Amino acid sequence: MRLLLDENVSAPLRKAITAFVLKHEIVHVLDLDGWSGTKDEKLYPRAAAEGFQVVLTNDARQMQRPREVAAIAASGLHRVEYPHRHPGLAGIGLAIATVAAGLPAALALLAEADGQRLVTLRGIDPTPASRLRVVDPAVSPPKYWPDSV
Repeated sequence: MRLLLDENVSAPLRKAITAFVLKHEIVHVLDLDGWSGTKDEKLYPRAAAEGFQVVLTNDARQMQRPREVAAIAASGLHRVEYPHRHPGLAGIGLAIATVAAGLPAALALLAEADGQRLVTLRGIDPTPASRLRVVDPAVSPPKYWPDSV
C-alpha cells in the first residue's frame, strides 16, 4: 500500500515508521514538491489521484470539520489517526509507541478491506500508575529479598 504521512507527522515518528513498516511505500507530504501547506480539503483528492491508499495523521479535529470530512469521504482513501497530546520527549515516545503497536495491524486490515475505512489508533496511557511499577522492598520485599539489606 502507498501510505502518505500528513504534514503533522513529526520527523522522529517518520523515521520510526520507515524503520518498522517495510512492505509498504511511505511518503511524507514534505517530500513531495508543492504539497507542503496543502489544505486537507485538497490533500485527500490529490493523494487519491496520485495513487495513495492511506493517509496517516494526528489531526483529531479533522473529522469535526464538514468540508474536510466531505473531502475524505469523496477521496475513498483510508484514514488512520493517532493521538499526540503530550509535549516533548514523552509525547513523541507515546506517539511512536502507539503507531508502532497499531499501524502494522491497521495496514493489514486495510489491505483486506472492501471499502474505505477510518481507523483511530488507541494511545498508550502515559500516567505513571499505568506506565510504572515501583516497589519499596522495605515495605513489600520481593520473593527471596534478603532480610539484612
